Amino acid sequence: MPTHFTPEALKFLRSLARNNDRDWFAPRKSTFERELKAPMLALIGEINEAMHDFAPAHMRPPQKIMMRIYRDTRFSADKTPYKKHLAAWWSREGLEKTSGAGYYISISPKQVTVAAGCYMPEREQLRAIRQHLLTHHNELRRLLRAKKLTSLMHEFEGTPLTRPPKGFPADHPAMDLILNRQWGISATLPAETALRPTLLREIIHRFRTAAPVVDLLNAPLITRHPTARKPLF
Repeated sequence: MPTHFTPEALKFLRSLARNNDRDWFAPRKSTFERELKAPMLALIGEINEAMHDFAPAHMRPPQKIMMRIYRDTRFSADKTPYKKHLAAWWSREGLEKTSGAGYYISISPKQVTVAAGCYMPEREQLRAIRQHLLTHHNELRRLLRAKKLTSLMHEFEGTPLTRPPKGFPADHPAMDLILNRQWGISATLPAETALRPTLLREIIHRFRTAAPVVDLLNAPLITRHPTARKPLF
């Protein structure tokens, strides 16, 4: 049976939201590892197996894909030490340390989020994608408006610029896309989705459908054409 979570997992996350401190978490770490970390790693492994067919360059060991539950509080006014959700991010091979386009899931007591695209590109990547869209904007529009994709996911709203970035013609037909600072799609599913054996299917169906969007956004960020490879784990 495909991996899914137990009600205890969502209960733990609800309790963590109310008791977000190390004194509460430390004696319950074994519960976190059993009910959340272990099934998440197993789920990532199953997603990896499916991605071999449509996104092999995004396959990595599950430990590298699962995001830490610990928050980085160094530059945040919020000093609570733990995130209130569990998440995973599939970056592309060669872009692991940057912010290219990829695949994302998160699980919280309120919802399951499935997303794909480029959310936080670095400055050089942002410019490269915008330049790419000068000649590929119609292709991206076609992908984003495909009936199958729009039935499963919605385009990021984001926070676009209010005027054209320097060096880009204001009257270009791609300007509405170029003003964006992120591109992609996401779906918000009920939290109970995480408890069902259909969880894996729900994620893979959306990842597979979104793959052409991810590939288009990564095209200007890679130096060589991606090739399929065998799993390393």
